[in-house]
Amino acid sequence: MNSKKGIVVTYILVFGSIFLILLGGILSFILFQLRTLNQRAAWNSSLYIAEAGINYYRWCINHGIESSCSAEKDYPNIGGSIIGHFSVSGTSSVSCGETIQKNVVSEGYANKFPETKRRISIIYARESVAKYSYIIDDNVWVGEDHEIRGPFHSNGGIRMDGENQSTVGSAQENWICTSSFGCSSCPTDNGCWIEGFNCVCPGVFTTANGNPDLFSYPIPNFDFNGITVDLAQIKSTAQTSGIYLPPSNTIDSRGQGYHLIFGNDGAVEVRIITDLSRTYAYSLEEGWHYDYFTISSEYTYNTYAVPSACSAIFVEDNLWPEGEVKGKITVASADLINPNNDTDIVLEGSIDYTNKDGSCGLTLIGERNVLIGPDSPDQMELRGIFIAQKGRFGRNHYLWNIKSKLEISGAIVSNGRVGTKWVSGSIVVSGYLKRETYSDPYLLYGPSVFTPYIDPEYKIINWQEL
Repeated sequence: MNSKKGIVVTYILVFGSIFLILLGGILSFILFQLRTLNQRAAWNSSLYIAEAGINYYRWCINHGIESSCSAEKDYPNIGGSIIGHFSVSGTSSVSCGETIQKNVVSEGYANKFPETKRRISIIYARESVAKYSYIIDDNVWVGEDHEIRGPFHSNGGIRMDGENQSTVGSAQENWICTSSFGCSSCPTDNGCWIEGFNCVCPGVFTTANGNPDLFSYPIPNFDFNGITVDLAQIKSTAQTSGIYLPPSNTIDSRGQGYHLIFGNDGAVEVRIITDLSRTYAYSLEEGWHYDYFTISSEYTYNTYAVPSACSAIFVEDNLWPEGEVKGKITVASADLINPNNDTDIVLEGSIDYTNKDGSCGLTLIGERNVLIGPDSPDQMELRGIFIAQKGRFGRNHYLWNIKSKLEISGAIVSNGRVGTKWVSGSIVVSGYLKRETYSDPYLLYGPSVFTPYIDPEYKIINWQEL
């Protein structure tokens, strides 16, 4: 009987040990799984905490207190308990003392697993006027030959007979379409109607190739005062850190403006113009008159390497730019010495970039007009952001001066009506027969210094985990 009891005890001990071993293994597995789950939760929480650091820094940027935000901060839960920490720091891409972009790095971790850290990097930037292919503060008629790829906005009415690949927006619910917009015979079949002696049309309408599905009106008026460039600031900066060119007649009594030729080596050749030929021309603002836009005599004044730390050029005179731009450069033309004189920019030659990967860009700012001259190339290519601050972007009517193709990559900002082709009846009498305009996405968040922004707040344009 005792031997049987001994056998039972032995079995109990053996199987009990096996049970305890199995139970210990199961408990260890359960605890391991719980730790893994907690660690995974902490891993996910670390990302959320790091993103909280990014959002905190963005708040600092948009409230102008960035200098006090590069630090380590506690991260509380909804109940106020501290469950983690983040550390955040930022660097800026700066030109002429102006911030173009900001790179922010944030590292976060949960208190339960402080060794489980995650880091993310964000690039913040603001939207420039390069978001649009055109921003106009007047009524406009886009011809049938014109192909536009990029948002188009006007504070006035728009007759969009061109082929629009993107949105077309007008701040007008309706407008009076006159004969200068081809409405001598009111296009009632295209949504217009007659009121008294006026032809009234919707804010945006088409009689040819426009896509009405992309039309929008009325939309909020675009604040042109908000994108007005501070020319005095550019002048002051160029005098101290960039390139400043005084009135040409202060250097040479024969001076009538400057001819700038950009080179693919990053330099700019500056020529002083001493004589200009006249061309009989017509514009809606001046009627028939003579344009003195054709260079007939000039000489090289100097060649400058454009400073990489401040690529700003201010010309206190009329300006003729052309060439191949390397890097990102801003050129402004204005006469701030004589308040009764507004300068113009004349485009007589093509403007291209050395590289088309976003590393090059040009912003041209004319105090009054930015105009394509009578001797422009038969096939002309323009790259950049062109701003006619008080006047207009366009090409005057030159008698039977007809060119083949104009291609623009960038953005046009014009206070007045834009036009580069003139039609009498159905006959082209001046300008470019075929026109294409493309917005440049590289310049949207990374334009040249002093390019105006349409939104003052910084937005995330790039996100990556490090």
